Amino acid sequence: MPTPLTFDALKAQVADGSIDTVLACLVDMQGRLMGKRFHAQTFVDSAYSETHCCNYLLATDLEMATPDGFAATNWASGYGDYIMQPDLDTLRPVPWLEGTAMVLCDILHHDTHAPVAHSPRAILKAQIAKLDAMGLNAVMATELEFFLFAKSFEEIARGGFRDLEPISAYNEDYHILQTTKEEGIMRPIRNHLYAAGIPVEGSKGEAEAGQEELNIRYAAALDCADHHTIAKHAIKEIAWSKGHAVTFLPKWDAGKVGSSSHVHQSLWRDGTSAFHEPDADLGMSDLMRHYMAGLIAYAPDYTYFLAPYVNSYKRFAKGTFAPTKTVWSIDNRTAGFRLCGAGTGGVRVECRIGGSDMNPYLAQAVMLAAGIRGIEEKLDLPPPSSGDAYKDAEAADIPQTLRAATETLRASTFLREALGDEVIEHYLRSATWEQEEFDRVVTDWEIARGFERA
Repeated sequence: MPTPLTFDALKAQVADGSIDTVLACLVDMQGRLMGKRFHAQTFVDSAYSETHCCNYLLATDLEMATPDGFAATNWASGYGDYIMQPDLDTLRPVPWLEGTAMVLCDILHHDTHAPVAHSPRAILKAQIAKLDAMGLNAVMATELEFFLFAKSFEEIARGGFRDLEPISAYNEDYHILQTTKEEGIMRPIRNHLYAAGIPVEGSKGEAEAGQEELNIRYAAALDCADHHTIAKHAIKEIAWSKGHAVTFLPKWDAGKVGSSSHVHQSLWRDGTSAFHEPDADLGMSDLMRHYMAGLIAYAPDYTYFLAPYVNSYKRFAKGTFAPTKTVWSIDNRTAGFRLCGAGTGGVRVECRIGGSDMNPYLAQAVMLAAGIRGIEEKLDLPPPSSGDAYKDAEAADIPQTLRAATETLRASTFLREALGDEVIEHYLRSATWEQEEFDRVVTDWEIARGFERA
């Protein structure tokens, strides 16, 4: 497995001219890479220590608007600077861009140099620190699902995002023939990411025309989120370079299945799975049962962080492999949580609620917080669901709209204690702004339904 660049190796490659550009990137609220392109010599001379960015980058929406109502940054305070502090452990080549390397940055307050609490990386690091104090560490893996299209981003935008044509004509789930036709895009995605130090395992066709899945090997929680974010960015850039568009929108067509991002998770202690108890039922330790009980009990509280947009909730529909209920099951894809590897050393829980649009740092952080709370409270895990979870009338529902998820977040004492009021209020404003923006729009559905008949 190729390793990310060391700083000394970067300096050597800058000196010999093989690298001339360094991307210094932060992760924004939406899980995107934002930042600067440095001439590589400037980076190794000085910017490797710190650089700066406008603090509005952690208070914007998908359109880079500057909504009011954020306490951390606003027009009244003048939109000052944050410090971007490169995490040199994340240095890596960017093989799909000529002469380029990348580093991820942590975000610090300009005056105090303290971490910015609502920064996605800081939120996840805080939960990792809590686990460390318990003598535990989290191992996680995410699955990236997305759609490839026949046309480019630019062609689709010029067409008003209408008449979208996937790259294939039929369901390509596990389909070798159809995915061979897409290897011109998927092969460089796999190979470039692997060369960038992302432990890609493989890709496959997913359960719809033009739908793909990329699988990355499990890793420590922060590494997992870094891998996910860089991979998602790379997929868009590489597809664009080949003349094709890609979308991580969870539900781009009402008649097609959506795209998810399942999260596999387990806790470890001293190199051994703390979830595995060989003699216990299903191989599940008491700690795992408490952790899973917390995941399930607090799922409504944290759903917003797994489904942050109006469109996110269009994916939750029966018969689509997207869950609607906060129950767990044994290797059953109709439930919100699936037990994988039962009875083995690889026993783990897969959360199936998150959509392809989730920010992996936020999603992992809130699930770890829920699991930690379950351990602290020694919550009892209810019996597993069996059969078709969609038809389980006794099971609790996942919040079905952004508005509903926003209200469960607002009322969550647990998350306010786990993440802090400042963080919750910051993301509540992001959620309400998204709803406000949608509520202002007149949709095609409304016009077609009522233009003549209303």
